Amino acid sequence: MVSAAQQVTGRKSEIAIRPEIRQSSNGEKSRLAADDIYISLRDPSEAGAIRQALAGVAERHDLSFVETSSAGVTRFDFLSNGTRTHTVHLITPLPIRPRPIAPHPQGAAELAIIVDDLGHDRASADSLLALPFPITVSVLPQLAFSSEVAEEAYRRGDQVMLHLPMESLSEGEPSEGSMPEPIELRVGMDRSQVASVVDAMLETVPHAAGVNNHQGSRATADPALMQALMPVLRERSLFFIDSRTTAATVAFDSAETAGVRAASRKVFLDDTQTREAVLAQLDLAARDALRDGSAIAIGHPHPATIAALADGVPSLESRGIRLVFASDLAR
Repeated sequence: MVSAAQQVTGRKSEIAIRPEIRQSSNGEKSRLAADDIYISLRDPSEAGAIRQALAGVAERHDLSFVETSSAGVTRFDFLSNGTRTHTVHLITPLPIRPRPIAPHPQGAAELAIIVDDLGHDRASADSLLALPFPITVSVLPQLAFSSEVAEEAYRRGDQVMLHLPMESLSEGEPSEGSMPEPIELRVGMDRSQVASVVDAMLETVPHAAGVNNHQGSRATADPALMQALMPVLRERSLFFIDSRTTAATVAFDSAETAGVRAASRKVFLDDTQTREAVLAQLDLAARDALRDGSAIAIGHPHPATIAALADGVPSLESRGIRLVFASDLAR
């Protein structure tokens, strides 16, 4: 399938493969459920030729396929004897999307959706950025595509944040694991060290308006480190969103004390990476927003998450919920 796409595009389009892993029913083993292939087209006129090429691959290998389209992404689900084996996401360029107009009407419930862990590849970012509603994109620093993804998100009208790596506890964290990042905020750093690390990271994430923590169960629970971080953010006019990877976090309180606009995550969308599970978590976030007036949900650029957002977000407005950027909820 990749070879067929490369022949059509002359190897000029970004193509990435991400295996979709699912746990077995006994919860002990994981297995490859399908391959997700992302093709980001530079020339939209090539879409028809790629479809024909993929149809030819399917015919040669006795596969059936189902085609669906929305918001600049055409999805081809390939099946062998009724079982999905591959999903191809064909992403075509979109025009610049206008930013939401503020302020919003009084009394409307507001929901901000942050998708973080961006920067590893361009294809999954393109699939996310093709969604036709405002997303807050949180980009990991100093990766191969960090700057490119941040620039494209800003160009398309989404909000950019720095997904700031922080030290985690040895036992790991929800949805993220505990492997340390090459560069991260660590307990024991003083304010000058924190400032140096943050500045180096911001250089690779242009247009960052705010920060949320990547991992950080140890870091965000350390008062001294958070007290060193918050003045650095205030001086750079950055808001802070506490991802709440630990119940022991003091990050929000430290931000409030230092005069940094801040808010906290209410819901993780994709601890379970299936479309149905993400939709259920999105509904939970919507109910939180309706009850409390606002809520922040955090997800990741998994295929199931992007598919669930594409399906579930358009119905939120009919429930009296407005999608906003994270900065709109930072106080």
